[in-house]
Amino acid sequence: MGGEVTEATLAEDRLLALATRALHRGGMREDEAALAARVLVLADLFGLRTHGISRIPQYLDRVRLGGIDARAEVTVERVAPALAMVDGRNGIGPLVGMRALEAAGEGARAAGIGAAFARGSNHFGPIMPYALIAAEQGFASIIASNATTTIAPWGGKDTRLGNNPLGIGVPNLGGDPIILDMALSVAARAKIRELAARGEAMPEGWATDAEGRPTTDAAAALKGFLLPVGGHKGYGLAIMVDLFAGLLSGASYLTRVRAWDKEPGVAQDLGHVFIAIDTAKLGLDLAPRVADFAAVIHATPPADPARPVMLPGEREMQAMHRARRDGVRVAASDLAKVEALAGG
Repeated sequence: MGGEVTEATLAEDRLLALATRALHRGGMREDEAALAARVLVLADLFGLRTHGISRIPQYLDRVRLGGIDARAEVTVERVAPALAMVDGRNGIGPLVGMRALEAAGEGARAAGIGAAFARGSNHFGPIMPYALIAAEQGFASIIASNATTTIAPWGGKDTRLGNNPLGIGVPNLGGDPIILDMALSVAARAKIRELAARGEAMPEGWATDAEGRPTTDAAAALKGFLLPVGGHKGYGLAIMVDLFAGLLSGASYLTRVRAWDKEPGVAQDLGHVFIAIDTAKLGLDLAPRVADFAAVIHATPPADPARPVMLPGEREMQAMHRARRDGVRVAASDLAKVEALAGG
């Protein structure tokens, strides 16, 4: 039986302090815990609860089992003025992501465009927080990661590809940036897992069962595989993301990536790619151009008058502004777990 999710509301700074304390008590250095917590708390501000503080117990369970090293010393090797290789050394994913974002930004400041390839990582949260942080510094960004295999190759009957997320962000120093953050399946596995936990059905076209048959049974879908967005086109994008994030970074790729949910005590060796462009060096006054671009899209007559046309990421930006004004809403059960890990 499905049911209402009990919520709790608290200020962003309080949630950030709580998440930082939980990660610190779980083994991370305090300054590094704050970096990782920033990514997860931003996810909750955006309304992306499946990738927010709810991930902290999962990360720390894997730390206790030896699957993640909370004290890992992430290294950055600058192999060229604009290019860096990041070794996460099996650290907490959002920390590896933040180090890679910093490295890409440093390359962009030096050369106009910078890239960082990360290996030895774990689940790094959603892309949107990184793209927002980049945009706030004036960087346009392209960010991607590989993931545990959940998608079958187009025309295949067994999983070989991860639901590899891809994000693209454009800064707007006069307002909200425009950010696309998408996984390459019709729906994220975390959403299906959430529905299965509540005993609820999922929409058609999200996934198949273990035999490759379409299903609306979330529990059966967790034993099957996800369907790529756009059919063969989504499959192609997932392949290319893994080539960039997994193969070029020196990380694992395709079925070489270990599944955290099946082998929580084993290192995943995920790979990420961060590309940053210093838009200040383009010699353009971007603010009025972005405003005009947005105005053209917003002026589109909506098919449903109750649902105006929106830009990618706009709904999440609105959610962030509400959360900063009224408090961040999180599931009470998730908050209770993080409070316990933080020591009350």
